[in-house]
Amino acid sequence: MFLIDDLLMAPLKGVIFIAEKINEVIVKETSDEGAIKERLMSLQLKFEMDEISEEEYDRREDELLGMLEKIREDKLDK
Repeated sequence: MFLIDDLLMAPLKGVIFIAEKINEVIVKETSDEGAIKERLMSLQLKFEMDEISEEEYDRREDELLGMLEKIREDKLDK
């Protein structure tokens, strides 16, 4: 009986495993100060190369700076 249960639950366990890995990557991306700084530099380069508009640059820069500020606040709270 347990073998049948394991076979029936295998797809669900696989989906849960994948979801956990995706969550780990998201947490790492959003809590890594270096990654945010790299994204800011990349954004600056795109703006200087006229690949994005000033409005788009300002919007995305505000998002990234907000993320960076949150990371720093979280580090101070710990």
